[in-house]
Amino acid sequence: MVYANYPKLMENPPLVGVIGGSGLYKLDNFTIQHTIDVDTPWGKPSSPLTIATLSRPDRPGQDVSVAFIARHSPNHAITPSQVPARANIAALKHLGVQAIVAFSAVGSLREEIRPGDLVVPDQIIDRTKGIRPSTFFDSSLVGHAMFGEPFSVTLSQFLLPHIQTALDSFSSNVQDGDSKPRLHSEKTLIVMEGPQFSTRAESNVYRMWGGDIINMSTIPEAKLAREAELNYALVCTSTDYDAWRVGHAPVTVEEVMKTLSNNASLSKHITAEILGKVHDALSKGEIESARGGMKWSLMTRHEFVKQEDLDRYRYILPEYFGGEGEAEAKN
Repeated sequence: MVYANYPKLMENPPLVGVIGGSGLYKLDNFTIQHTIDVDTPWGKPSSPLTIATLSRPDRPGQDVSVAFIARHSPNHAITPSQVPARANIAALKHLGVQAIVAFSAVGSLREEIRPGDLVVPDQIIDRTKGIRPSTFFDSSLVGHAMFGEPFSVTLSQFLLPHIQTALDSFSSNVQDGDSKPRLHSEKTLIVMEGPQFSTRAESNVYRMWGGDIINMSTIPEAKLAREAELNYALVCTSTDYDAWRVGHAPVTVEEVMKTLSNNASLSKHITAEILGKVHDALSKGEIESARGGMKWSLMTRHEFVKQEDLDRYRYILPEYFGGEGEAEAKN
């Protein structure tokens, strides 16, 4: 199939895209409006695009819409190595979102990051094994995206005070101060291949490298969002202590699911509080746009790029490949 002309998926699309677990479908203040079955040049996403309305108790009558993709499918039937990340990111970009807020469960590599705590990381160490396609530019066009700051600094910094405010309001009824979940920032995320958890030796190596938390999902998501010129930030829930603690059993799925279940109310509260704020900031231009980030990163002259590749790239970067701004973007 040749993807030369792409119709809009919807008029007035959401500004905020969300990638996370299927639990978002169950948020009390989310109303699903419709779903869009998308077929991108990189295949189908892991779930249909779900367009939902977020009701806001703080602003009655000012509901906002968000676009959601279930990372591992609605039934959690896709392993971390098989998540169609390129299709997921491409679908959200073509829809018209400006930023992605991703959610993930993580293991903790630090004593102070307790199960139930929240983390907004700012760095990544990639320990995936090259199994996952990690770039859109794998054919006749070479692109080198900057990735020194793997998460959007402006989006992450915007999220932090709003997450803390939501955390404080949620925890106000918790009597035991030691049990109140805490927010951590400026942490390094290890992304491993999975689906098995770490050995004790691996877990300790990651700690020596400076890793603070670990998951199996953020690479290549963050890399692809950068290539698609989308702001991308990650909100993590710590579920366990991985395998590094001497005298303690290594992490199990049962432990992870128990923490997620216990944290369900908090996760819903945080999600409901921050997404509306991100929408407002994007609509006012208060979060710096990622548009233009790939302008000087595309190395191959257009005349040497295969037509079918130009057609594919038009899906995610139309301003460089046949849309507005193409002449300026050519090198």
